[in-house]
Amino acid sequence: MQGPDLTSPPARPPRVGLLLCNLGSPDAPEPQAVRRYLAEFLADPRVVEIPPLLWWPILHGIILRVRPGKSAAKYQSIWMAEGSPLKVYTERQAKYLRGALGERGLAVNVEWAMRYGNPSIAEGLERLTSAGAEHVLVFNAYPQYCAATCASVMDAVTDWLRKRRAQPEIRVLQSYFDHPAYIQALVSSVRAHWQREGSTGQHLLMSFHGMPERTRQLGDPYHDQCQATARALAAALDLQDGAWSVGFQSRFGPAKWLEPSTEQRLLALGQARTATLDVICPGFASDCLETLEEIAMEGAETFHAAGGGTLRYIPALNDSGESQRLLATLAQQHLQGWPTSLPPRNHPA
Repeated sequence: MQGPDLTSPPARPPRVGLLLCNLGSPDAPEPQAVRRYLAEFLADPRVVEIPPLLWWPILHGIILRVRPGKSAAKYQSIWMAEGSPLKVYTERQAKYLRGALGERGLAVNVEWAMRYGNPSIAEGLERLTSAGAEHVLVFNAYPQYCAATCASVMDAVTDWLRKRRAQPEIRVLQSYFDHPAYIQALVSSVRAHWQREGSTGQHLLMSFHGMPERTRQLGDPYHDQCQATARALAAALDLQDGAWSVGFQSRFGPAKWLEPSTEQRLLALGQARTATLDVICPGFASDCLETLEEIAMEGAETFHAAGGGTLRYIPALNDSGESQRLLATLAQQHLQGWPTSLPPRNHPA
């Protein structure tokens, strides 16, 4: 009896998928939608590391009653015609990444998902595997690793895998805080900003999302990775000491957070009568509420009220050419060894 012909190619090449993951956003800039989003986001023990018996009465008794209305008004101030900026740019990034990988000769199905809100990570993984993906790269859009973001994404991936009998092979892109392509993309973005404005600012403030100081003490590498990104960017831009600084924004609650805070930096730079302040948020792959409203609007008011001149916000990489090249480079490196070669034209699909 003749055995199988192991030299023959399979009926179709194994499929490879990539899931681009970001944090999330409400479905609409309305209190009810914001409440649903915050209820999911703030209930994640990776985000708020307080025992549920203590936290849930605060969350449901106070925060979800007061904060949705205020946050909805802020979302309205930055909402795009197509929807939330974070979702709009993440969807565009996925679309362009799919095309960029194809141009590099890689057959990869690219989807996007949000850790909180829609489309969910489970939905993204279902779309990929339903289309035949046997290998999936989970691509965290966050440049710096933090348990509250990257580990939480893996929690969602694991929850989905737990319910699957036939599981795809999974790889994870955890962070790229010091990758040369990432630093170069930031450098190009800053220099393009200076060219548009016709001058460099007196000072460059790099603002990263804040986290409680306790997370650093427990071993989270986030703080150190943010500092490494800032040092690499400053060096690549040939900035002298005193011409740049780092701050951590979005403080919440009474706990001690990573310092110095962005607000403290803005106040000090304003009081020093800084005429022109450039601000970049290197920890955000896409613009969102924390960059467009908290920094470009509220931050500018804080800086100006303290005596400063003009705050010029440098947009996130979003769907720029720099972003497209960066994402494609990172993806290509992490997909190595998987069957991503495009099949011959006469090969069965």
